[in-house]
Amino acid sequence: MCQHQPQCPSAEYPDREAAHIVAHHPEQGWSLLCNGVLLFEDTGELLPDGQIIAPHRPFGTEHIVTAA
Repeated sequence: MCQHQPQCPSAEYPDREAAHIVAHHPEQGWSLLCNGVLLFEDTGELLPDGQIIAPHRPFGTEHIVTAA
């Protein structure tokens, strides 16, 4: 699927999120990567084979609200 040189990582590789974006819809919260992965703004993913990857934000990045 990828036409880039060097070729982007395929959907099976751990670094699949490094592939180029071919469609970006921030108003809907998703992007399509050239390797066929749907990447969601919450860091969840849908792979071309239908496999779902749960959101995986790093620990400690939650927004903390304090009382004023």
